[in-house]
Amino acid sequence: IMGGGLGQEEIDACREAFNKFDKDGSGTIDATELKATLNAMGQNPTDEEIFLMISQVDEDNSGEIEFAEFLKVIENQKAAAAAANDETDTVEAFIALGGNSDKSGEISTEKLRSVCKDFGLTIDIDQLIKETDTDGSGLIDYDEFKAMMG
Repeated sequence: IMGGGLGQEEIDACREAFNKFDKDGSGTIDATELKATLNAMGQNPTDEEIFLMISQVDEDNSGEIEFAEFLKVIENQKAAAAAANDETDTVEAFIALGGNSDKSGEISTEKLRSVCKDFGLTIDIDQLIKETDTDGSGLIDYDEFKAMMG
């Protein structure tokens, strides 16, 4: 199973949902059935998203997905959600240090140093700043900050 894989309980829940919507027992579900399955699992994808999900995992180009392909859809969804959450944490940290919510603005390396010290963080912040603030401006923009957090 790929990174950010699914636990056994999740796989069982996926199997249950998949079987429920594989109405004709063919071992595959089509776009309509996939949408119903995801709706039942509390997700509301658009038709475009459904099409993309299928095209990303439909290795035999049948326009339908088998259970293994369905698990990949769920893993992709889970990975995308995790990535979005990671980004949220980074943006929140950037804002807390003085950046703007739309990822514009800059934060001062001095503020970054003092926050790390205040929180007793053991990261080598001077080294990180040296690697990130390559122009030595003493200011770090969102992309630099994100790279630093990465």
